[in-house]
Amino acid sequence: MDFFSILTLFGGLAMFLYGMQVMGDGLAKVSGGKLEQILENLTSNPAKAVLLGAGVTAVIQSSSATTVMVVGFVNSGIMKLSQAVGVIMGANIGTTATSWILSLAGIQSENFFIRLLKPTSFAPVLAMIGIVFLMFLKSPKKKDIGAILIGFAVLMFGMETMSGAVKPLADVPEFTGIITAFSNPILGVVAGTVLTAVIQSSSASVGILQALCMTGAVHYSVALPIIMGQNIGTCVTALLSAIGANKNAKRAAMVHLYFNLIGTGIFMGGFYLLHAVTNFAFMEEAATPAGIAVLHSAFNITATLVLLPFSRMLERLACLTIRDREETAVSAEDKEFMILESRFLEKPAFAMEQSRNAARHMAVQSHDALYTALKLVEHYKDEGVQRVQEMEAKVDRYEDELGTYLVKLSHKDLTEKDSHSLSMMLHCIGDFERISDHAVNIMESAQEMHEKGVRFSEKAMLELNVLEQAVEDIVEKAYLVFTQQDVKLAESIEPLEEVIDELSQELKRRHVQRLRAGSCTIEMGFILSDITTSLERIADHCSNIGVCVTQVLEDSYDTHSHLDIMKNAPDESFYHDLEEVRLKYVLP
Repeated sequence: MDFFSILTLFGGLAMFLYGMQVMGDGLAKVSGGKLEQILENLTSNPAKAVLLGAGVTAVIQSSSATTVMVVGFVNSGIMKLSQAVGVIMGANIGTTATSWILSLAGIQSENFFIRLLKPTSFAPVLAMIGIVFLMFLKSPKKKDIGAILIGFAVLMFGMETMSGAVKPLADVPEFTGIITAFSNPILGVVAGTVLTAVIQSSSASVGILQALCMTGAVHYSVALPIIMGQNIGTCVTALLSAIGANKNAKRAAMVHLYFNLIGTGIFMGGFYLLHAVTNFAFMEEAATPAGIAVLHSAFNITATLVLLPFSRMLERLACLTIRDREETAVSAEDKEFMILESRFLEKPAFAMEQSRNAARHMAVQSHDALYTALKLVEHYKDEGVQRVQEMEAKVDRYEDELGTYLVKLSHKDLTEKDSHSLSMMLHCIGDFERISDHAVNIMESAQEMHEKGVRFSEKAMLELNVLEQAVEDIVEKAYLVFTQQDVKLAESIEPLEEVIDELSQELKRRHVQRLRAGSCTIEMGFILSDITTSLERIADHCSNIGVCVTQVLEDSYDTHSHLDIMKNAPDESFYHDLEEVRLKYVLP
């Protein structure tokens, strides 16, 4: 094997690993975070957990990715440790799907239809279809499907390139000698563990082993312990991801390690005991890619069947390893923010869904802070003041933590739809934060009235109630527009914002009339002005939210131009909506 053959080998390995990465990313994008949401909503049924873990991993082609997600779920409190055990077992079964796909490279037949199943036959077809999808179709989902097909084709070409490069090694005595050394179970397990730990993927390391099998120099006696080691090596990714996590997340990573260590011990102990008694003839036969797939599946399925009834014991073993120590108690509020788990950033589609959930929570808090503050104007209560302050503080924290999380997420590979959603959230969370600030301003005005023992006149209060109702309605509309990304509903915000401005001016004009008549005081006028100004600005922020959703979905960000067109050159429907809103909010 000369220098150029070695270059070809490493080139094939690079193509193989890159193809697996591209295919996995494409599958994750097409799933749009739905697979992770299925895991998130998992029941405590162990059998269902295993099936879901296997299904999700078979689709995203990575047990490491599934396990890292599970560590994130446990760390954020979304999933219990007992639920995680079944998913981890299932992930080990699901990862064997890749080895079955790669085993197609070993098909040998002159039959036309069977030859079509060989990667060298269908990979070029998939590559051509994939490039058409990527270059000529506009749909983001179809482009992602194209990426999956291209990734699969590159993976298969890499597999074929590696197989071709290592074939001459069958005639090299030194290579045969090294390979034979791995028939020692301990050496084989260590080699498989190290290889998988380095490349961080058991699917990829099994693929490399299958490529080596094409030389005919790798016997089943060599392949078996290496496969066992590969299952242990894949635990490294989860163990690394658990660094800095809470104790239960670390326990989830330890469950993954113990499952593979104990499973390997039981499987190898039982297998070699039977081999010593019956002397399996196939052990000295040359391993095939299909045979590797069979061994890989047999181990993981057997280990799961044997250990699933003892899942509680695995859980206890992990708890004994990661002992309970005195930890700072996590408050309910802190738990609420833990959905913005940094480990989810490796799955951008799911991280986007978690960000949307956090943004909705933020919008609700801002929404509730305003309603509570408005009630205080007429019916003052000290606990209401405290609630407004707490909600405003929480909204401030959401803006800080969610904004930071979204900036990190913006550097990931997002779909066009998710990219639009991220831009919309970054624009809108500032408006929700400002709405909560104005709620505090209104609360302070109510507090001032209470401390001074003054109240609005019955007439002034009735007028203010009309304005408050209009503002409550525009905030409700803005909340729905934001959560549902409803462009049609967004169009109804601007006429209402215009009417709120008119109502505010009319309230101030009427106050001046009462002031001249001596039926009101300058002091109350200042308070009324503060409240109406805050309500006007809240309506402005709602307008910003409506415009932002519309503009982001239309791929345009010129908010001022959009508002200028709507207000200075509106169409007939705007005038019609404006008149309808004016009739709805009439001052008494």
